[in-house]
Formats: sequence, structure tokens, C-alpha cells
Amino acid sequence: MSVATIQNLVVRYGNFTALNGLSCEISEGCTGLLGPNGAGKTTLIKTILGFIKPTSGTATVLGYDIEAAGTAIRQKVGLMPEQDCHIPGTTAVQFVAYAGELAGMPGDQAIRRAHEVLDYCGLGEARYRNVETYSTGMKQRIKLAQALVHGPKLLLLDEPTNGLDPAGREEMLELVRSVSHGKGLSVIVSSHLLPDIERVCDRVVVVMQGQLRAQGTIKDLKKIEGRPVDIELRDPSPAFVTAMQAQGAVVMPPKRTTYRIQLPGLPEEVAKIAMQVARDSGAQVRGFVIAERSLEDAFLEAISAK
Repeated sequence: MSVATIQNLVVRYGNFTALNGLSCEISEGCTGLLGPNGAGKTTLIKTILGFIKPTSGTATVLGYDIEAAGTAIRQKVGLMPEQDCHIPGTTAVQFVAYAGELAGMPGDQAIRRAHEVLDYCGLGEARYRNVETYSTGMKQRIKLAQALVHGPKLLLLDEPTNGLDPAGREEMLELVRSVSHGKGLSVIVSSHLLPDIERVCDRVVVVMQGQLRAQGTIKDLKKIEGRPVDIELRDPSPAFVTAMQAQGAVVMPPKRTTYRIQLPGLPEEVAKIAMQVARDSGAQVRGFVIAERSLEDAFLEAISAK
């Protein structure tokens, strides 16, 4: 089931086109919105929330049309913006509860829920401190808390690890993964950081210059055409290479003792042949995996496509 459907979306700022006929479908689960800075990711988020009126094209979020039902969408979607959004002079509880009330929650319910989400985001002991006294990591977490307070069906996270040190980044990614995989909440994570996306997301949508360049599961995007296999040997073995080539295999130059082998047939069939060749040539196999490219390679291929 889709949480968002976008069709031929165009958004212009004067003469600059931020989204240029973008079409994609975002499924339930955790999806990474991936692209370099300036690719149009934040514009897309603002547009599907109804903050920006598209020049042309249509989109629905949770079944609601973005132009006709912006208020309904914002009541059912939680947004963690890239920029800080706290209100100086308010405590964390006051700020998060206020965000809940803006989404339509009764005041007493918003206060109760604010305490719950602040505990969940690791800010329980600092809930009565003014938000302007928070560290960068704490400010990121309170942005997540205010996005969760009203119990949204969909969570939009715009650069959630922005400005965080390694420890804070790790904590934020664990929180995002907990929300998306442990709480059954659909999440869209907008980022230009590939390791963050690979860590928490199941699917990706790659955007470049306001256009869709690739979409699908991370596993599918990392597949290599022909499905070669990587065979790790205990020691380098020219005899193994020669024997595999005699079987019609293409053997890539090894990385240490790992040989990438391309041979027609299913990976399981190739493995069977390789194991027999290893025995016959006296080579000792230490590992076997279906070869994959990195997400970085898949991303670079997508954004460089014309």
C-alpha cells in the first residue's frame, strides 16, 4: 500500500524549477529520499504537506489530495524539519504539547502525550529545561518528539542527523529505526548521507535536479547485472582461476583472496561449480556470497544518468 503518490509534480520559484515533472510512489515502511543538496528533497516535503502550491501535477498523501486537504494531511503527518523549530522561553514539555495542540489534540491529552514521547526520545530528565539551553543532539531529538506527539500515520524526517557528532548520530538512527521498524509507523527519511539511509531504510527514492532518477528496494538497487558471485579462498590460487576460466567463467582481478566470478546460471549453480573446481585445484574456499555493488555506486550511477 502506498502512503504517497506523486504524478508529474512541477514546482517553480520564479525562473528556477525545483521539481521538474517528478513522479513516484512511496510505499508503507521506511523509505529514504536520497539526493545531493539542492536536489529538491525539502521542496518535495513542503509540497506534499501543502506548504507550497505546485505549478502543475498532482499528489496524494494517505489518500488525501495535497491541494484540497492540506490541513487533514498535516494532522496525520509528523514533520521533523531540517532547521531548528523550537520556541525560546518554553520548556520541552510546553513546546511538544503545543505542537500536539496545533495538530488538534485537547490540551490535557497533549501534555500527557508530550511526557511520553519525551521519555521515548531520551529527554525525560530534561523535560522541564528551556529548549534554547539544549545541545544540538537534544534539539534534534525534541524535533523528533514534536513530530511524534500527535500519533501520526506518516513521519517525514528532513536530515535527522544534521549537525550530530558520531555518538548523537548513532542514537538518532537507533530512534528512527525503532520508530519505523518497531512501532509500525511509515517513515520518509530525507538525507544526502548514504550510510544513514542504508542503516534505517528498506527502500529509496533517488532525486536529482527535481527529477526521479531511481527507486526501489536497497537490495534491488545494489544488485549487479548477471548476479556474479564472490568466492573467498584461503590463499591466492592461479590454478583455481585457470580452471574456472576453462568452465567459461569470467574471473575479475582478485581483491586479496576474493575472486568475483561471472558464469551463466543461478548463483547456487555457480557455487556448486566453484566448489568442485576448488577441490580439483587444491584451493580452500573460506566464503561465498552473491556479489553486490555498494549503495554509493548505485546512487552515483542514478544521479549521473541523463
